[in-house]
Amino acid sequence: MSQQQGLGPRKAALFLLDQITTEGRLLSELIGEGALQHLPAEDRARAQRLATETLRGMARADRMLARFLQKTPPTQVRNVLRLCTVELAGGEAAHGVVNAGVELVARNKRTQSMKGLVNAVLRKVAAEGPEGWSKLALPRMPGWLRKPLKNAYGPEVIAAIEAVQFASAPLDITVKGDIEAANEVLKGEILPTGSIRLQDAGQVSALPGFDAGDWWVQDAAAAIPVMVLNPQKGEKILDLCAAPGGKTMQIAASGADVTAVDSSVGRMIRVSENLKRTGLTAKTVTSDAFAYNEDGFDAILLDAPCSATGTIRRHPDLPYAKDGSEFGELIAQQAGMIDHALSLLKPGGRLVFCTCSLLPDEGEVQVDDALERHDGLTVEVHALDIAGIDPAWRTSEGGLRLRPDYWGEIGGMDGFYIAQLRKPD
Repeated sequence: MSQQQGLGPRKAALFLLDQITTEGRLLSELIGEGALQHLPAEDRARAQRLATETLRGMARADRMLARFLQKTPPTQVRNVLRLCTVELAGGEAAHGVVNAGVELVARNKRTQSMKGLVNAVLRKVAAEGPEGWSKLALPRMPGWLRKPLKNAYGPEVIAAIEAVQFASAPLDITVKGDIEAANEVLKGEILPTGSIRLQDAGQVSALPGFDAGDWWVQDAAAAIPVMVLNPQKGEKILDLCAAPGGKTMQIAASGADVTAVDSSVGRMIRVSENLKRTGLTAKTVTSDAFAYNEDGFDAILLDAPCSATGTIRRHPDLPYAKDGSEFGELIAQQAGMIDHALSLLKPGGRLVFCTCSLLPDEGEVQVDDALERHDGLTVEVHALDIAGIDPAWRTSEGGLRLRPDYWGEIGGMDGFYIAQLRKPD
């Protein structure tokens, strides 16, 4: 690959890094807004991979670069150095990476005076090579997140979680029909809970069965809440905060009459597109969760907005785009959503509450508090009797705590909290 051919994806990756580290933007939002649409499909995938790998290894890159920098350069230059350092650590040819880094800085009038510095520093990094990189300590989560999680789980668990977060995350797939038949074509690994895992998937839309709608991408942990809900054919079920739609499709595949509600117009368009591709049917409603008032549901799945701290293994931008300041607001919102969802259930109906968070305040504590607020509300522990679920993952109040270090030897899983609540008759 020539320098010019490789510059487009690198330039796009640099834009993503700059937006995340200086503006607090999320990678998913930037891509959703079309930040990579000007690139061919192959280059889009490469740009996203470069940005993701750089974010995953950023703390380690900073430690390596600190050896060769007398003072911290401007953020744009620093991100060029980070990007190129991670590439060099991955074994990319030093000549091409160094030249690309210099060219990226030279093309920006604000940074072109620092191309000599970039050239010198990257040559020193290249001399260290992957061997020097591997000797550095694993990146840690930022203090605002690491401290509460360490208090909740202990230092050994946190170290194990950080090890999983540093490694590239595999791709998990939920199949609409016959799992064994699908895996014969996909050639992945069938996980204990029934997802298919691919360690090196490549371009998702090019995988067999994608265009036919035989499956959709969904982390194995994210597929478990619907298994807990256990939707039945003909049941009236509400998927509250439904986007991007993986759980909606799971419920629809059961034959239940599902209504998917989400406040984002763009995200609901994506839900509709996924339903069309898979040939599944659901009623889609764009509405704020608190403004949606249809009731009489047999069951409700509430995947509440949360800190998303359980998804860092797949979304390494989160620690750089967030600072923990929203925790209090989210926790209050979750409690309100539980109360509102219960009001939409028919007597005796069931509510599965889940969050992709590692914080107990967004999981176990929410259920404890809900039980105190609502007389007769119960937690259904038997709903967790699902193939592949380790009994050790259960919690004292009757929920399920999933952590990234579970299945760590094969790539881990997202952190989740899941519990099924039963409304009194």
